[in-house]
This record gives sequence, C-alpha cells and structure tokens, in this order.
Amino acid sequence: MLEAKQKIFLIGIGGCSMNGLAQILAARGYSVSGSDRDSSPFTDTLIKMGIPVFIGHDAKHVEGAQLVIYSAAIKPDHVERAAARALGIPEMERSVALGEISAQYESVVGIAGCHGKTTITSMLASITLRGVTDATVHVGGNVDFLSGGTKVGNSGLFITEACEYVESFLTLRPTTVLISNIDDDHLDYYADIGEIVEAFRKFLRLLPADGLFIGCIDDQHVRSLLSAPDKAKRTISYGFDKDAAYRPINLEFDERGFASFDLAHRGTKLAHIKLNIPGKHNVLNAVGAAVVALELGESVDDIAMGLEAYTLTARRFEKYGENNGVSIYHDYAHHPAEVRAVLDAAARVSQGKLWCVFQCNSFTRAKTLFSRNVTCFLQANEVLVPNIFPGREVDDGSVHARDMVNGINMAQPGKAKYIPTFEEIREYLDEHAQPGDLVLTLGSGDVYKQTNKLL
Repeated sequence: MLEAKQKIFLIGIGGCSMNGLAQILAARGYSVSGSDRDSSPFTDTLIKMGIPVFIGHDAKHVEGAQLVIYSAAIKPDHVERAAARALGIPEMERSVALGEISAQYESVVGIAGCHGKTTITSMLASITLRGVTDATVHVGGNVDFLSGGTKVGNSGLFITEACEYVESFLTLRPTTVLISNIDDDHLDYYADIGEIVEAFRKFLRLLPADGLFIGCIDDQHVRSLLSAPDKAKRTISYGFDKDAAYRPINLEFDERGFASFDLAHRGTKLAHIKLNIPGKHNVLNAVGAAVVALELGESVDDIAMGLEAYTLTARRFEKYGENNGVSIYHDYAHHPAEVRAVLDAAARVSQGKLWCVFQCNSFTRAKTLFSRNVTCFLQANEVLVPNIFPGREVDDGSVHARDMVNGINMAQPGKAKYIPTFEEIREYLDEHAQPGDLVLTLGSGDVYKQTNKLL
C-alpha cells in the first residue's frame, strides 16, 4: 500500500505508463527512482526532472527502497524483483499502483474501451491544458505536446486510461467512466465477448451512487450497458446515432481527411469543431472527449481550441517519411475494428495506391480474428503480411501468417500476399509502389521499428 513520503523504486520506469506513474508519484511527494533496460525519450525526460534512472538492471538498485512497483512485463524471477523479495521490500504491480494513486483524488475519470482510449485521454489533456480544471492526466502513450504521457495538475481531478486487459481497470476508483466501445479483443485472457462485456459491467459497478457513465451508443454492447438495470445513477450517450444525446452534425472532410463538424446536444449546436487529424473514428473520439470536458466544467471555447490543437499520439497514423515519392505511415491498429477505421482514414489521404503492411502481434489474435474471411482490409489496394510477432505468446505451430493471408483473400481474392520479412517487403515495394502511393504499416508488435526499414 502507498504510504506518505515512501521511497519507491519502479522497474521498467521507461514504459509508456510507468514513466507517467513516476512523474505523478514524484509530484505527490514520494521519493522516486527506477531502472529500465534501455534509455529512451521517456527516461531522458525523467532524468531532466531530477528522478534517478538506472539504465540496466542490478540487484543493488533496489537497496533502500520501501516499495517496488513493476510493470506487467517484469517477471517474478527478474533480478530486481528477486532482490526486493530477498530484502523484504513489498512489491506492487503497475495497475494496482495506478488504482492506489486514483484513490488519492476527489474525482477520477476512467477512459475505457477496447479502441480509442489513448486518443480520447490525450484529447482531454489538450483541452485541460487550455481550460480551468488543471487535471492530472495519465495517458498510455507518447504524446508530443506532453513530452511523454502525463500532465501533472494541481487539482483534485485525475483523468486516466482504464485498460481492460486482465481486468486491470478494476483497481481504479472512478467517479466518472467513459466507455467508447467493447470488442472481442484480448482473447488470450477472456473466453469470449460475454466475459469482456461482464468485465466492463464490473468496472461500472465501481462508480459511486452519484457517479456518471458516458457511453458511445453506436456500439451495441455499450448501448446495452447504458440501459442496464445496474447502470450508474447518471448516464450520457454520444455517437452518430440519432438517439445519442451528443452528436456530430454537419460533418465534412477536407482533402487531407481532416474533419470539421458541429457538436450538438439534443439538436442544439454547442460549438464548431475542427480537427487536425484524419478519420471518422476520430470524430467520435473528439465528441467523447468533449462530453467529458463539458461535464468537468470546461467551456465550449476551450474544448474547441483544445481539439483543434490536438495532434495524434505516437504510433497513431504517424508519418515516418517518404521513399521515392511513396509516403510511409504507421498505426498501432491491431484489431479488425481498428484496422478498418485507420484504413478509412488513410483512404481519404492517399492520392495513389494504398498499401497495407499488417504484422499481427499475437498467435491468438491471428487464429481468432484474422484467419477466417477477413473483411477489415477492404479499402487497401494490396495487403502484405510478414511473419507473426509473438508478443507475450509462444508459437505452438497452430497458426501462421499464411493463414491470415488466406483469410484476407477469402473476402477479396488475390488482395493479400505473404512476405516473411520487412527487408523483403522493402524490396517488393521498391519494385511495385509508385510516387503518390501511401504505405501504411499496422500492428502493436515491433512493426513500428521495422517500418524504418521501408525508408
């Protein structure tokens, strides 16, 4: 349990979420230090803030700590965790620590959903930078305008991503919950979509009697929770659906795929919103962020300015560069719904052929989501599929990248091609891609690193 002025050591301190935890803990008076395998912009930022960071792991690093916090990637036999146990130092997993931090705030907004929560949370960070709430915002990604993933405020308001993987969001103590969507992801942990919906229902039950549930009514599972008997005392819906309380109307896209629209509440226009990011899915993300901000007391002017100033987090339709007149982009999308959404955005931007390079980062996902009549790649002209990135799993030989190619080609014969490595994909694109084409690499494995090989 977190206690005042503890000396806390974070193993994996350079992680997207862990570095933010370190900043929040330091701001709240804890003595913080940590270690990571490699240096990174995150570790550089922490060092500049005066937080000691060791590059590399060693048992002696944890000496003197009163609590060790570790990320999910750090196994029990890790040298620093083993040293902590030998010294009798208590250990705490990252999501539990995040929950303990949330308990220290008067108001806690949990941004949940299988897709879009990083974008919605960072949109709220952009709004609160200009607004009056002075919230602490914790984002599970790298946001340029935050120089990391955290904005440390001075009020009693905490806004954080609430991740459904292994039900880690159940450690939080929310007073407001937003759920953007519920989908059949993380099937290495959940048995089926029914278990996933139940996890979100458990999360809603954490709300107090006067809590607020904001949900995207376009999603059938979220819609069912909005009308469920054990719902929060207050509910607010948003979406494109005509029954939504908050809707985007008069929606238009420019030649870059950037949207502008009017935010309306029950048919009454509240504000004109311009986005400098592409895609129809980001219109929904912006509306969700706007509804939360309105409920927190932000003005419509600050909301409009914050959303217009917002730029995507790293690995969200991020342009890496150009090669022989071919634009190279990358996106973290790794679920069919995300792939469909980002390809819709890319199709609005591409002036030539749209190439998709999809690296699946899980054998479970490959087997359950991408090997049978896959329709999410319809807007790509051609799909190139390298070997599966193992992620947390071990290859048992039951699924191969060729199976995904077959699944994609069931929907559109001849669209997908298996090319094992990114070096070979580079050679193929050099031979076939033309100036004006757009190459979009997708996945949550090491594809963001491999993408550089295409340049």
